[in-house]
Amino acid sequence: MKSMRYVITGASRGIGYEFVQQLLERGDIVDAGVRTEEGRRRLESLKHDCAGRLRIHALDVADEASVRDFADEVLREPVDVLINNAGVPGLWCALTDVDYADVVRTFAVNALGPLRVTSALLPGLLRGRSRKVAYVTSRMGSLSSNSDGGAYAYRMSKVALNMGVRNLSNDLRAQGIVPVLLHPGWVRTDMGGPDAPLPPRDSVRGMLNVIDELRAEHSGRFFDYQGAEVPW
Repeated sequence: MKSMRYVITGASRGIGYEFVQQLLERGDIVDAGVRTEEGRRRLESLKHDCAGRLRIHALDVADEASVRDFADEVLREPVDVLINNAGVPGLWCALTDVDYADVVRTFAVNALGPLRVTSALLPGLLRGRSRKVAYVTSRMGSLSSNSDGGAYAYRMSKVALNMGVRNLSNDLRAQGIVPVLLHPGWVRTDMGGPDAPLPPRDSVRGMLNVIDELRAEHSGRFFDYQGAEVPW
């Protein structure tokens, strides 16, 4: 089977880094977006054994100029699959402690960033073979599952992302683009913390299985890493 070309945002650590590793292991081509020089250096170690299949690009999904420059580099070739993984946790606090500047930043990264990247890379996706776009969201963005409260910035940003993807599924259906929301589980990363039960490798392996099996009828739906549909 011919290698697929994946574009991944937030690729320098945690779930994003694991996506890069597993895709390279199975022979795919990866264009990785990273925000910092430290992130670039972290990914450089993966380039030695992949025969040029990893390209690393600067990308801040909250910055319009950065996304535009990223797209200029990536759109030199078709894009088969886009994985919008970049995200921030925001401040997890009670209502009386909400930092509204932090909420704005969290929305800019978690909700508007994926929309901005998808729009910028749409010409490449339309030239690709798969036309799939995955968005790493969270069950914390499910209205029907919220029984705890708190984490205002994170929860609200993920709800906004989820609605954006449902919109995209309607607007891009005629063009054959298949957007899907993915809940990775509670993963043992810097964001998830050391007490999280799920290793990144298991989460990403599951999400890749879901992405591999996506069809037109899955457009705009919300699945966990095991393929079960998430209520929202």
